Amino acid sequence: MCLGMRTYTPKAEDVTHHWWLVDAKDKPLGRLATEIARVLRGKHKPIFTPHLDVGDNVVVINAEKVRLTGRKAEQKTYFRHTGYMGHEKHLPYQRVLATHPERIIESAVKGMLPKNALGRTLQKKLKVYAGAEHPHQGQRPEPLDI
Repeated sequence: MCLGMRTYTPKAEDVTHHWWLVDAKDKPLGRLATEIARVLRGKHKPIFTPHLDVGDNVVVINAEKVRLTGRKAEQKTYFRHTGYMGHEKHLPYQRVLATHPERIIESAVKGMLPKNALGRTLQKKLKVYAGAEHPHQGQRPEPLDI
């Protein structure tokens, strides 16, 4: 047994959660979502641990101005189920963009996070706003270049 090497596991007091501000204007949706998911998980930090929440909070503004490449804007649909048999809802991208543009980024990031309790905790650290205004000035978010 080797006693010289030990795996480092960060404690709760070792982790600092920063706030980042992302402007989604004219950014491709997928590339934006991968970077946001990476920051939410904490993979950009040297103390990253897969089973702990070491990530940061992310505020996304201008969600209504995110763009898709190719013909995805005409072809992409969002699926949801009401809970009743046969009641599947397929909403086109344009309708979701017109009514709830923040759900587009939330849905893309959700698909890139773990499907467990940790993933649900990380989803709560993502704040998405359709316009340029957000109520998180008190946290002093730093701009994140993507």
